[in-house]
Amino acid sequence: MLNMSSCRFVPQKFEEIFIKHAKTRPDGLTYLEVEDMILANRDPLDPASWEGPQIEWGGIYNVASDNDGFLHKDDARGIYDGSVFVKLEEKRAFSHHSAM
Repeated sequence: MLNMSSCRFVPQKFEEIFIKHAKTRPDGLTYLEVEDMILANRDPLDPASWEGPQIEWGGIYNVASDNDGFLHKDDARGIYDGSVFVKLEEKRAFSHHSAM
């Protein structure tokens, strides 16, 4: 995903997440699949590092998952380029407008 030595998005690493962990649908992760991904990438010798990915991916899932419980690949990618926030604002504005 991000190459920390140069702080850039690595598409191949991002795609690997969905290839390895998206079992229910190839284009989306369920909450349990996100949890499995976090556990699979956890360093068992460094418990101090366990909380960060849990908070990051848990937050991404909470913000960007759909009503069926899937975090879609495009929405997860949109976290990195900011496009998901525009989409979420449009959805919020539509919900607010239709509730009136």
